[in-house]
Amino acid sequence: MSSLLDLVRRHGEAHADGHGIARTDIPGLSTVHAAAPSELMHDISRPLACLVVQGGKRVTMATRDLNFGTGDSLLITADVPTVSQVTRASEAEPYLSLVVELNPVIIADLGLRMEGIAAADADAVQVDPTGAEVAEAATRLMRLLDRPAALPVLQESLMRELHYWLLTGRHGAAVRRIGWPGGHVERVSRAVAVLRARFAEPLPVESLAAVAGMSASSFHQHFRSVTSLSPLQFQKQLRLIEARRLMRGEGRSASSAAFAVGYESVPQFTREYGRMFGSPPARDAGAARLSAEAPT
Repeated sequence: MSSLLDLVRRHGEAHADGHGIARTDIPGLSTVHAAAPSELMHDISRPLACLVVQGGKRVTMATRDLNFGTGDSLLITADVPTVSQVTRASEAEPYLSLVVELNPVIIADLGLRMEGIAAADADAVQVDPTGAEVAEAATRLMRLLDRPAALPVLQESLMRELHYWLLTGRHGAAVRRIGWPGGHVERVSRAVAVLRARFAEPLPVESLAAVAGMSASSFHQHFRSVTSLSPLQFQKQLRLIEARRLMRGEGRSASSAAFAVGYESVPQFTREYGRMFGSPPARDAGAARLSAEAPT
């Protein structure tokens, strides 16, 4: 039978987009394929498990710098800002990984059925060797892609099994807090969902705190504890990341991207963009235009 490496490689080669990401027909499951080391990639990651099956990557969060590779799993248990970079990849041996978005509904349901796993505070980003049970469940999930008739019957149970093995692993308590009903992580995640959907709008902290069911002061404290950012910083990073995508992916000008993501001042946008990405937005916008105009 095909190994997880073979399955991830085959899917990535057939379906990867321009960024190397290949969605699957199973919600929350995708592969990543990179044939060369990448530039720095800024993101506010959702809770996920990333199983590296070939190559290497580095992820930085705040002051932590994590290097990992073949046979390791990256576990992110909160919406946190990260800077990542593929460090080991080539045409002959590309970087390959399987990404599983952690589902709080599945986690909450499993948590009610499992004894001895309480939610606990822990670092939101962890790296450890991939557990044998996790790898086996992931392999069976990927094999389902070749049997579309079985997908609607088996994908839910296999995804639940994969979450189960993550919950029983070394960082199960950190995973558990994602689906802990009424916990501060679950409450903050409600506000995060609003921020992700409406980041271009003015969103007072008081209204976000109401979504989370907290006082403004308590919300601000718990939000920073979970995400490492204040609500305003979180919204700002979402805006800047989207602006960069608009310039690089859609060829927008710097001013057009700034207004599209909610900035009212282009100079302010330019300053904050430069602080985050290390170069002015006009450079990224210009590079995108030159790339689009280059002869093929």
